[in-house]
Amino acid sequence: MKARVVVTLKGGVLDPQGKAIEGALKSLSIDGVTAVRQGKVFDIEIEGDDRDGARKTLSEACERLLANTIVENYAIEIA
Repeated sequence: MKARVVVTLKGGVLDPQGKAIEGALKSLSIDGVTAVRQGKVFDIEIEGDDRDGARKTLSEACERLLANTIVENYAIEIA
């Protein structure tokens, strides 16, 4: 089964990389962009058909490795 984990910074956490991207877009004359926040996406394949088990496994992976839960949130999407 296929899953996607999206990791984003929590609100209120400074995002210097997002600010740098925002500035670069403005320097490229890309108008209308008012703010950029960057994150990470992980596309993961899990064995079996147990959606609840896969969600538990992915949650553990996020808590232990994929996300810094002090400053980041994560969302798990299972296809």
